[in-house]
Amino acid sequence: MKKLSVAVAVCAILASSYASAEVRINGFASIVGGKSLDSDSTLYGYDDDISFKNESKFALQLSADLHEKLTATAQIIARGEDDFDATFEWAYVTYEYSDELQFSAGKMRVPFYKYSDFLDVGYAYRWVRPPKSVYGIPFSTYEGVSVVYSSQLGDWDSTLQGFYGAFDGDIDVFGTELPAELNNLGGINWSLSYDWFSARAAYIVADTSISSEDSGLIGLVSVLSDSGLTNTANDLITEEDKTSFVGVGFSIDYENFLFDAEYTQFEVEDSILPEQSQYYASVGYRIDSVIVHFTYEDNDDKHDSSRFNTIESIPTLNSAVNGALEGLRAQSNVYTIGARYDFHPSAAFKIDFSRFEDDITDTETDVVAVGVDLVF
Repeated sequence: MKKLSVAVAVCAILASSYASAEVRINGFASIVGGKSLDSDSTLYGYDDDISFKNESKFALQLSADLHEKLTATAQIIARGEDDFDATFEWAYVTYEYSDELQFSAGKMRVPFYKYSDFLDVGYAYRWVRPPKSVYGIPFSTYEGVSVVYSSQLGDWDSTLQGFYGAFDGDIDVFGTELPAELNNLGGINWSLSYDWFSARAAYIVADTSISSEDSGLIGLVSVLSDSGLTNTANDLITEEDKTSFVGVGFSIDYENFLFDAEYTQFEVEDSILPEQSQYYASVGYRIDSVIVHFTYEDNDDKHDSSRFNTIESIPTLNSAVNGALEGLRAQSNVYTIGARYDFHPSAAFKIDFSRFEDDITDTETDVVAVGVDLVF
């Protein structure tokens, strides 16, 4: 029997408290259209036919003040890429122990990045989409607990978050949707800000399992096991493997000048997944209600070379393992130029042109996207 969803439980709290609690409803939406400028290439889900479905979304957020420092929050989102089927993105309760300390439990956002809390709220950032080279981990929420401590360190505002929980769902692994579990998912996230400067750092760990049953990997693993190469076979399977994520970044918003940069590194030890490192740097300039910007992204996914040629005694299998590892290698750059125009207090028009350069295949793909982001 399936366990009761956290989202359903929080909604039950919201419904039962409606008569006695102040319920606030907010929302946001993005209407985005885009297309690839190359007839034989796709990028960000776009081909050479214009689509207004791929990155469009609509969401409602319900917050209930249950009194005595207790609140409940639920966010429902419908994405165009999922045929606008509505799902619960967030569903949690928060207890404010003091002005500095608060505890939360339920389904919440994993604090991987600076814009994690606003990942779907296009109005919160200047791009049509956050830089995908960095903002590319194929899941964004967890079910568990969180504690946040806010304080002053001299003239600096400090926010320290610790969290613990788990993720269970399907994730996109190099183009294939596979069932995955991340247990003992936890970490810390520390943000500092002073006037026009802010910085953050995050460290997250987990025990990761990803099913291989629906992938082409299972055949190779079986052959290796049958050949007595159990250790090599286990190295290709992602089963309760130690996982680590490190992220650092900083931002500047000085007069009309804007700058953002983030670096992340992600590794699942002893698995077929390569170590991933990526960063972006983005500069912008504000002219009244318009922001023009340029962003550079770099992505590098690769295995330690020492993992190759581990079974040279069986050339055919050695070649197959090397091919599987090398096939997941990725090295790319993205250049984006764009503009944002705040034509309304609650709406912004955006246009981005992105060029993706694949250093492995020596190919380029261009995508243009326009959109309107709303908050209400």
